[in-house]
Amino acid sequence: MDAVPDLPYSTSRGMDAEPPAAGLRRQSWLSLATTHPGRLPGLILLALSLSLLAFVAATPALAQGKPPPSEPSAAAAGDVESADRLRDAVGAVVRIRMRALRDATSMELLGPDREGTGVVIDSSGLILTIGYIVVEASRIEVSTSGGKSVPANLIAFDQPTGLALLRTSVPIGVRPVELGDSSPLEATEAVLVASAVAADVAYVASRRTFTGYWEYILEDAIFTAPPRGDFAGAALIGRDGRLLGIGSLFVADAVQPRANFPGNMFIPINSLRPILGDLIANGRRSDARPWLGVHTQEVQGRIVVTRVTPESPAQKAGLRRGDIITALDGQELAGQADLYKRLWAYGKPGVKVPLRVLQGNRMLELGIDSMDRYDHFRSQPAL
Repeated sequence: MDAVPDLPYSTSRGMDAEPPAAGLRRQSWLSLATTHPGRLPGLILLALSLSLLAFVAATPALAQGKPPPSEPSAAAAGDVESADRLRDAVGAVVRIRMRALRDATSMELLGPDREGTGVVIDSSGLILTIGYIVVEASRIEVSTSGGKSVPANLIAFDQPTGLALLRTSVPIGVRPVELGDSSPLEATEAVLVASAVAADVAYVASRRTFTGYWEYILEDAIFTAPPRGDFAGAALIGRDGRLLGIGSLFVADAVQPRANFPGNMFIPINSLRPILGDLIANGRRSDARPWLGVHTQEVQGRIVVTRVTPESPAQKAGLRRGDIITALDGQELAGQADLYKRLWAYGKPGVKVPLRVLQGNRMLELGIDSMDRYDHFRSQPAL
């Protein structure tokens, strides 16, 4: 069976990390540092320590649980206000439980029961989360930190980013988090990662473009460390209490490509802003991309097919695992990212995409009738 668009584990070199269970988990970065000290270079460790100190210093009421003085100074009042905003932001985090449709295409990889985190972003019960924990759902339940549980419906999914929107059946009485601006966020800055399990301080390890093997490119992705096992849909919160990103992946190279340093990848909140209106109104963005249903990996400069999605356009056209894609529309391809960008620029979903493919010892010219990835999912009664 095929993976949903965002697998909950990935690296820029392929799948060399173990997939997590469908439920929420925690991973100790302290144990990683103890058992694999080579993975935590001294310079990065120093940056992390300084960031943690700065973050805690800015939020003493949150970190220490102490009441403010009766006549606080302006600085102390600001610290208390900052701590209050962070506390409110963490309060907007909810737990999501999902039961998949019996014929869900993602059943084999992710199982029938999935859990993750979501973030309330408006007072009507609109919740932002990561798509792979809620697509192809027969039932979704949202639980607040106060113990209230209500049904929710999937109202939108965005393939290009991997983000999804839920709406609860009734308002849940949770103060929504305010959306921030993720563009100024830089490496070594301290952030708060909040899931339905816990909220912990992390730091930004890098900002860069991420290319995934499932026809996916995310510009300006946010990579954080230390790694968290409960990353799926987790909230990335700035020190001003605003939402900066949504957790998507575990990665083995958070600092730079092919450098062994584990962490997580977050989808920047600025990716949501231009499409939020479309998602709420139509359930998807208006400028959908053509999708083939092929997983690829770059091997010594070649684009090798590692998986073909069952019932996908690629499978119907005869593409197979082990094939090498060499050209699109007669033009040689420079790599994985080049393939995706030229595919998306070729036309709208439904366009026939001409690929040159080396299959065994034969060079084939295949015409693949693309489609919208959204339409490949099993029917969702809530939509």
